[in-house]
Amino acid sequence: MVKNDLQNIMFLDIETVPQTDDYTKLSEELAHLWEDKFNLIHKRMPEKYAEETTAAEGFNNSAGIYAEFGKIVCISVGFIYFKEKEMFFRTKSFCGDNEKLILSEFSKLIGKFCISKDHTLCGHNIKEFDIPYICRRMLINGLKLPPVFNIAGKKPWEIHFFDTLELWKFGDYKNYTALKLLTAVFGIPTPKDDIDGSQVAHVYYKEKNIDRISLYCQKDVVATAQVFLKLNGLNLIREENIQFV
Repeated sequence: MVKNDLQNIMFLDIETVPQTDDYTKLSEELAHLWEDKFNLIHKRMPEKYAEETTAAEGFNNSAGIYAEFGKIVCISVGFIYFKEKEMFFRTKSFCGDNEKLILSEFSKLIGKFCISKDHTLCGHNIKEFDIPYICRRMLINGLKLPPVFNIAGKKPWEIHFFDTLELWKFGDYKNYTALKLLTAVFGIPTPKDDIDGSQVAHVYYKEKNIDRISLYCQKDVVATAQVFLKLNGLNLIREENIQFV
């Protein structure tokens, strides 16, 4: 993989939370629909909600992962670039309480970046989570999908995003491997002050600390880029060459 190929990749990650800080604040219609969904998932995958016995507990802990009941509070992106022969990385976030604005600004960036079929996106589990979630929330917010996201009905091999989870599977679809585990097995240095993904909703609704979420999301973008480089047999980006905007 040459310099131009690496510079044509936008690395990204999103952070999501339930639409409200408590199940009781949902509309009556959505509350009933969540209860139906929770009961269905609970019966099909009881281990997923082993510690959650009510729909309310399920909503407060898990609704953020479903685009119909959650919302995006942060989208972080990152880019590799070169100065002479040195590799650098720059990352920034779109975040806040206004999801439509977050998605609109991100869509503008996508429109400027993905100017050819050679420009693409990369994330961890991006094909199963991040991209579908973004697309669904864009439509719910009345936004037009950027051309690069017009993937409905396409075969998996027709979707040319890089997914580090998929790359690591080598065709084995039985297991999910967390990004944190890949950084550990590859010996990729990661900060120890990150919040856990399960804490994002608490930090957003209780601490009201969107900057903390933004930094956490950006660090995941950096980790994804480093894992991608390792998976392609390339050197890591030096820590001093990573810029957080």
